[in-house]
Amino acid sequence: MHDVLDTRDLVPDEAEQLLHSGYPVAALLAEARSAAADADYGRLEEISARLAAAPLDPTWAFAEPDDRDTLESILAGLPEHEVDRAALPDRVHGAWLGRCVANTMGKPVEGLARDEVRRYLTAAGQWPQTGYLPLLSVLPEGVSHLHESAPFSTTGSFDDVPRDDDLDWTILALAMLEEQGGELTTAAVARSWLDRLPFTQTFTAERAAYRNLVRGVPAERAALVENPYREWIGALIRADVHGYVHPGRPGRAARSALADARLSHTGNGVFGAVWAAALVSAALTADTARGALEIAVRAIPSSSRLALALSGVLQLQVSGHTAEEALGWVDQTLGHYNWVHTVNNAALISVGLLWGTDFTSSVALTISGGRDTDSTAATVGSVFGALHGKDSIPEALVGTTHVRVRSAVRDFDRVPIAELARRTLALEEALR
Repeated sequence: MHDVLDTRDLVPDEAEQLLHSGYPVAALLAEARSAAADADYGRLEEISARLAAAPLDPTWAFAEPDDRDTLESILAGLPEHEVDRAALPDRVHGAWLGRCVANTMGKPVEGLARDEVRRYLTAAGQWPQTGYLPLLSVLPEGVSHLHESAPFSTTGSFDDVPRDDDLDWTILALAMLEEQGGELTTAAVARSWLDRLPFTQTFTAERAAYRNLVRGVPAERAALVENPYREWIGALIRADVHGYVHPGRPGRAARSALADARLSHTGNGVFGAVWAAALVSAALTADTARGALEIAVRAIPSSSRLALALSGVLQLQVSGHTAEEALGWVDQTLGHYNWVHTVNNAALISVGLLWGTDFTSSVALTISGGRDTDSTAATVGSVFGALHGKDSIPEALVGTTHVRVRSAVRDFDRVPIAELARRTLALEEALR
């Protein structure tokens, strides 16, 4: 676990973040890992200072401005589309339901590499995946572990939607927007976090930001202090509701998500949230996943690593590559990123949406790519439900278990999915 209170994690993780962002610190990363293994805190402090002084490689090929003015200028150019008011309730309900169902499908194998996922699913008799996964009594050869939540998220282990941070954040964003209205500020986001969500139910960048807030760091700087996880997937997984309440207005959805994302993320972490909010917003009025994806990629700087990765996946489909080839491209091109990074996981979301033929195959394709499978699956399920409505999610996967959601968000445990959809529609009308 990446412990935001332990420099044995923070310093090596910061070195890795810098290395992947154009800083020539490979030697310092090796030193940091060695010092962490030896619990040499004095050496870690010295390495941390050297990392802070490291210069950007002058040959770094990417431009990734994340200042508000630049992003606002980009978002102003996004198109808006008319909303089919009669269809919107079904599509919003489908988005919520799809997110919950898909999240559970991916939860047990979270953190596994692509090959490990295939080995586990094959042993479980679900290759390709057709639904929720069983808990095997013996791990197949070549599978290192299952996620710690597997005993509570595998077939027969849950009566309601299992609690998960990907769903907590979606629920919290709804509550936050109900309280704050359309003009969301990063400081307001911070107040909602501290009021409604326990510290122990946050992870990586969110936990670092929460720690900083409790220490008295202003919300506008909480993402910047001892936070090596600032480009990981956390802000992306918080973005869906911003799209739900701004259907057909991806620019407005992305601006709302931007205020949220800035509390904990920078750079590609922020871009991931902006992209996801625009994607969900576009999906609520689009006819195809590709149409929504083409709009969403326009919401972020075209010279960023995230935009180039997402454009690369879109081009693979145009060129006639198979889904397996696309997954292989993600491994080969983006395999150096941490398994919780925004760039590689967003690419896997795109693969599932572009090559999947129905809800289950779309979600299963993304899960088969490994990495942050519960998060990526949830976004795919959300977008698919937004595109096709609640009846596109197989009834066999809904049943009696995916009616209410377990949640750590205050006042929301066992909230019905139908209630979340109704409240979303009421908020959308208020913000229209």
